[in-house]
Amino acid sequence: MFYEQRMSVPESPAELRAEYDDDLAQVLETRGLEHVSMLTGIDEDRLESIGTAEPPSLSLEEAAQIQSQGSDDPDPETIETMACEHLLLGMSTAVLDVDAVESELEIDLDPKEIQQKIERRAPMSFDEYVHVQHTIVSNTP
Repeated sequence: MFYEQRMSVPESPAELRAEYDDDLAQVLETRGLEHVSMLTGIDEDRLESIGTAEPPSLSLEEAAQIQSQGSDDPDPETIETMACEHLLLGMSTAVLDVDAVESELEIDLDPKEIQQKIERRAPMSFDEYVHVQHTIVSNTP
């Protein structure tokens, strides 16, 4: 589950995203597309493409809403909070600041944007989350 503390990651952010998409797809399979769509407000077509070769663009908030439908998962707000807190903890453990994260990041975010997103002062896409998490964990000793 993406909101848990990671100590290792696959080789690429794409592989990490695929791993998380598999987790989300499992929730959808267990709970049903229509049911999850009704509870989250996320269109069924977008939900249906999770776990496919072309996953939908999701916000971190939407991913948390989907994940929260799992049987033992906390509410969406708690999931989103935990996910971002684990990013901050990971940066601390790896002794990384936002400038260091930005220099290793495979996507175009500046240090200020990274900080705002991790602190939840700006919206974060699920892809941005995956890339930031991958960068942090990859640089943890």
